[in-house]
Amino acid sequence: MTNEPDFDKGNGLVTTVVTDATTKAVLMVAWMNAESYRRTLASGQTWFWSRSRQELWHKGATSGNLQDVVSIALDCDNDTLLIAVNPHGPACHTGHASCFFKPVLNREDLD
Repeated sequence: MTNEPDFDKGNGLVTTVVTDATTKAVLMVAWMNAESYRRTLASGQTWFWSRSRQELWHKGATSGNLQDVVSIALDCDNDTLLIAVNPHGPACHTGHASCFFKPVLNREDLD
């Protein structure tokens, strides 16, 4: 068994969950292909595959909101990555710290 993503399962892509290494907050979910994964390992910063633009994407290259990789873990099926980062600003293109800022349900509100 090898600890490498299985890009074949997702037609060349793996889901990638990015968390803040300090706060543990989920910052974003994106896609990686083999090349963005290699670039992430080599550079120590996150790279992704943009499905809409069909191109590699270095997170923060234009905004300055880079993400320095602290750790990378692979799930039990080898088709999802969990990357802890030290972010240099908001993860979301809207300016929010996390892409998950739209509440849908909070069980505490139901009581």
